Amino acid sequence: MRVTAYLIQESSYMASQSGFTIWFTGMSGTGKTTLSQYVAARLRQVGHLVEVLDEEPIKETFWPEMEDGKEERSTLVKRVGGIANLLGRNGVAVLVASVSPYKAGRDENRRSIGRYIEVYVDCPTDKLIDRDTTGKYKKALSGEIPNFIGITEPYEPPTLAEVTIHSDSETVEQGGQKIFQSLLDLAYVTSQELLVITGKKMKANPLPKKGQKTAPMAATKAVTKFTGKPSKPLPAARSKKSAKLEKLTKSAKPAMSSKLQKPGKKPAAKKKAR
Repeated sequence: MRVTAYLIQESSYMASQSGFTIWFTGMSGTGKTTLSQYVAARLRQVGHLVEVLDEEPIKETFWPEMEDGKEERSTLVKRVGGIANLLGRNGVAVLVASVSPYKAGRDENRRSIGRYIEVYVDCPTDKLIDRDTTGKYKKALSGEIPNFIGITEPYEPPTLAEVTIHSDSETVEQGGQKIFQSLLDLAYVTSQELLVITGKKMKANPLPKKGQKTAPMAATKAVTKFTGKPSKPLPAARSKKSAKLEKLTKSAKPAMSSKLQKPGKKPAAKKKAR
């Protein structure tokens, strides 16, 4: 009996140590579901138990009556986080694709789940509107869809996500490589597993100190090593206001420099050595 109890306890402990959650957050249409399915397929390839929790189908199946207000969104994120926590404790690799626009809800899930990686999938709003195949953004802009995140309601971007993927300039493969590197760094997967997944021998990077952001150069090197070419340079996002301000600054620069320049004595000529 004691041996059986020990084996059950040991099995439960091993399951809790092998499960983890990858939480994909970002505005609608950034590519969260595509990335989660890409990573899920490759984790299954090396024997992980995997479950993908996509926010929209879950909501439609279990809580179709929920509205799109701030309180309802926060409740949905908490409920999906609870499901992810339960699965993770039983050895499942859980991949959640959820807009989850509020930082407080995401931070609460991080604390409760523990073995957790946050992936911020970012894309400029104008590009999301251009490539939108559902028509949701256009409807939101015309007022047909109220409380739409990114148009009429704010999205609070993460400040300390383990992985940030710019889906307008990085491929799914490059994004997946960043996620695999983070999983290896946190010891959620092994280098042998990633050798099977990527065909490359990868090494874990030293983890940053608490509260310190991950250096972007390390992620760029990892992508270059995996794909054979560096990720595309990311254009700096500028608002119309900042662009206008920059234009005014440039036009005023010559006048300002002439006013600020003070006449001074010319430097004395050096004496020639005799």
